[in-house]
Amino acid sequence: MAVLLCSTSESVDDWAEALRSLSGIDLRVWPDAGDLTEIDYAIVAHPPLGVLPSLPNLKAVQSLWAGIEHITCDKDLDPTVPILRMIDPGLTGGMTEYVTMHAQRYHMLAHEFDLQQQQGNWQPRTPPLASERKVGVLGLGVLGSDAAKRMADLGFQVHGWSRRPKTLDGVTCHHGDDGLFDLLEQVEILICLLPRTPETENLIDSTTLNAMPEGACIINAGRGELIVDEDLIAALDSGHIAGATLDVFREEPLPADHPYWTHPRVTVTPHIASVTRISTALPVVEQNLKRLMSGEKAEDLPGLVDRKAGY
Repeated sequence: MAVLLCSTSESVDDWAEALRSLSGIDLRVWPDAGDLTEIDYAIVAHPPLGVLPSLPNLKAVQSLWAGIEHITCDKDLDPTVPILRMIDPGLTGGMTEYVTMHAQRYHMLAHEFDLQQQQGNWQPRTPPLASERKVGVLGLGVLGSDAAKRMADLGFQVHGWSRRPKTLDGVTCHHGDDGLFDLLEQVEILICLLPRTPETENLIDSTTLNAMPEGACIINAGRGELIVDEDLIAALDSGHIAGATLDVFREEPLPADHPYWTHPRVTVTPHIASVTRISTALPVVEQNLKRLMSGEKAEDLPGLVDRKAGY
């Protein structure tokens, strides 16, 4: 059984070296794939269009990233081929560390004190206690659930939203269209960890932003397409939204002339909220490959993507 590694990521050589250390794997690295009919499984990060559809006996695809748009964007890929998203403790932990850090900065009013420092303005304010602060998490998948539970552990009043009903200890869960606005109308810090789907694209627009309390803050580490940029900038300019931390964007790298770079109420980070680390992800890939090669169905493995739902 042959496994194809196909990645345009700069870490492809490191991944190739790591995968070659695993026993029982006939590794091919694109474009040196050999006989394409021999390839059973593909491990990918943003493969060029047409590569996966060219593998006639492909049984499953393992994504090296939590997102899967880099795979499903290839419309010629057989829709029956199972796709596994990366579920990795390092990926999850890194995301939770990112959003909790920025949420706590907003909670402690650091964004306001930063502006005061720039203005030489000494104006003391006392932040509320965590137990008095409502935080919302959009998206209760693996990443969102972990972040929501961590925020709850820190003492915040945490509300979570998902398309379908969910239950999380310590988290008030909402779902559906009505549930979305129930959450937005309450939370002062909003953490966006939704995938990009037709239902989530442009979800954060003037309507949803205006539903939030005056002075609320937003953290987006999900997908750039969740936010209508012009609407967020208008809400920041008016002061209705007091701050935004953005790690993902519609165009990456973020163009040098984009207003986010210089907006006084925006923090930009270059898509680093959580990355796949070989040290923690390699055991996940190895375990999934072993189970697949032993005859287990991809449908029984963690991270199976619902192609109809888009995540």
